[in-house]
Amino acid sequence: MRRFEGRAALITAAGSGVGLGVALRLAGEGAAVTVWDRDADALAGAEAAAAERGLEVGTRAFDMTDGGAIARAVETLHAERGRIDVLVNNIGGSLHTPFRFLDQSDEDWERVMAVNVAACVRTTRAVLPHMVAAGYGRIVNMGSKAGRYGSLFAGANYVAAKGAMQALTLQIAQEFGPHGITCNAVCPGAILTPRVRGLLAERQTPETRAGVLQSIPVRRHGEVEDVAAAIAYLASEEAGFVTGASLDVNGGQSMAI
Repeated sequence: MRRFEGRAALITAAGSGVGLGVALRLAGEGAAVTVWDRDADALAGAEAAAAERGLEVGTRAFDMTDGGAIARAVETLHAERGRIDVLVNNIGGSLHTPFRFLDQSDEDWERVMAVNVAACVRTTRAVLPHMVAAGYGRIVNMGSKAGRYGSLFAGANYVAAKGAMQALTLQIAQEFGPHGITCNAVCPGAILTPRVRGLLAERQTPETRAGVLQSIPVRRHGEVEDVAAAIAYLASEEAGFVTGASLDVNGGQSMAI
């Protein structure tokens, strides 16, 4: 499929993991993809992964907790591409802060909110005027099963941050729908990236992990490609009548809670 021919997409924190999977999926379908990440080495790896597939992705390394840097990067990107049609707010994570609520400090909350919420708000605010001017846009926010149903291994700060992203999705969808812009959230369960594998091994026993697996109706954990496919749909023209949605990508696990 070439659903994104002629479209320009920005994917944040996409040097590896789910973000990279999304970048490769959209680039493979014809998008001019730009990837942001703070890790220059990861971005070099992303470029190499794209080249192996005969694809190309643009990259920019900087700290997305810097609001001014975000605004400048968006303006540079728009000047280079001439458009920003798709924004995937992939940046986020529990940052390995403590799981137990009473063990979490103010700093733990501030760091998680800065990465999962503030960075997405600032990026969306910088991109939206360009989408409004074009009369078209697709925004996909990275939610989480945690933000909808709680988490067995990520703490209250992460759960609250992802719940905030779900609420932001609804408001952006309502406010900017008349401008031809949709906004949706994808809410994955545990996706087996190296980071998540490490967190599960650290915080759950093998017996617990086996029990969780049995609670998932499709009897497997998610893979990067599962999330990339869902995001590709929501970012496409085909999803023009879908907005304000939170799409569970968890193998049906939410039904078993």
